[in-house]
Amino acid sequence: MKYTVEKIRRRLWNEIVSRTRKSSFYPFIYKSYWHSLLFPQKEEGNNIISYLSAIPNPGAGIGHQIANWIAGYWFAKKFQLRFAHIPFSNLEWEDFLGFKDKEVTVKDLVQKQDYKKVLLPLFDESSINEVELIKKIIGSYRTKKVVFIAEQDQFYKDQFRVIDNLKQKFYQTKTRENNNLIYSNDFFNIAIHIRRGDIVAGQKNKDSNLLSRWQDNNYFEKVLSNALGYIKPIKPVAIYLFSQGDSRDFKEFHKFNNLHLCLDMNTQSSFLHMVYSDLLITSKSSFSYKPALLNNGIKICPKDFWHGYPKSKDWILVDEIGNLLIN
Repeated sequence: MKYTVEKIRRRLWNEIVSRTRKSSFYPFIYKSYWHSLLFPQKEEGNNIISYLSAIPNPGAGIGHQIANWIAGYWFAKKFQLRFAHIPFSNLEWEDFLGFKDKEVTVKDLVQKQDYKKVLLPLFDESSINEVELIKKIIGSYRTKKVVFIAEQDQFYKDQFRVIDNLKQKFYQTKTRENNNLIYSNDFFNIAIHIRRGDIVAGQKNKDSNLLSRWQDNNYFEKVLSNALGYIKPIKPVAIYLFSQGDSRDFKEFHKFNNLHLCLDMNTQSSFLHMVYSDLLITSKSSFSYKPALLNNGIKICPKDFWHGYPKSKDWILVDEIGNLLIN
């Protein structure tokens, strides 16, 4: 019963946020905004350590949830606050990723140190005015024990800026028992992620949001062919295709030697194999973008995506028809 009430409350709040976000009235739905108006920052007074966190959306996939976590991690740094951890909805991912290592949790701050949670409005990171508003809200609490919570799905574009932090946590965690990779070190292992599932449903339902993420098999076949021609690996190649469906759905790839269709592999194992591949071809999906952030090999990614990419030789972008954009 408690879970149902909370779920209804969350949906109602999300609807209010959605309907008011583009209006000048939007900040007024937050207590934190009113606080900044009634108690503006003063020069005097001792600063108390404040924290910022973001909730991994419990109704979303793991790629989306990691994006939420990264946004909290980044904006804590941007606003000169300390980061506080909120667990992923599936605790198995907590141990798998290791992102919680050496981080204080929001729960401990609230229950053991008497911190109060304060919800922040959504803001556009590219808008000077909206960022300044968040700074004013944060400043108004400078003498209070506060952990700021980013509004659900606060967007952050250039998630690659925390790559070093993520890799350190992921590769050093002791909570992931083993990797159990099916790769062989005798081969140059290529992982290719083709997003299907919800995308196929979007095709049938004419969902504009999902349709914008659709990439057909011909696109991936061309990217793979171009990648093989450009990289020219010394070792023999092994290709692992991660997706959903059956082998008949991927007949365009049957011409490639040493092809392995990984269509029934669980999400954690698929994620792990994408991380440890020598070359990773991603789709317009957070589920392959996040392993790319952790991958130490070559990443080949669609240029038009809602998150950014670093400008380095191990990241190669691709246009809409599968051409590698090599400078």
